[in-house]
Amino acid sequence: MKKYSASIGMWCLVALVVVLVAEVQDAGAVNCSPLELSSCLGAITGGGQPSPQCCGKLREQQPCLCGYLRNPSLRPYVNSPNARKVASSCGVNTPRC
Repeated sequence: MKKYSASIGMWCLVALVVVLVAEVQDAGAVNCSPLELSSCLGAITGGGQPSPQCCGKLREQQPCLCGYLRNPSLRPYVNSPNARKVASSCGVNTPRC
């Protein structure tokens, strides 16, 4: 019985590792480029409603947002009240990095 329990535990561990590796690979597949968010610039600088294209790109670039926040040149755009409003309108959580 102990051998059977150990075997189940090992398979659960293997499954967990596979899921974690898949998530890391998915995040790594994103091309982190702030230029991808150019469709959001008007909404971020002017405070208007984001376009569907902006929201799609923002969701796509979500794994990159912490890197953008660490960049002193990009931080004012990513961390501004309008940027947070755009993210909220698009259903994207503002990261806490």
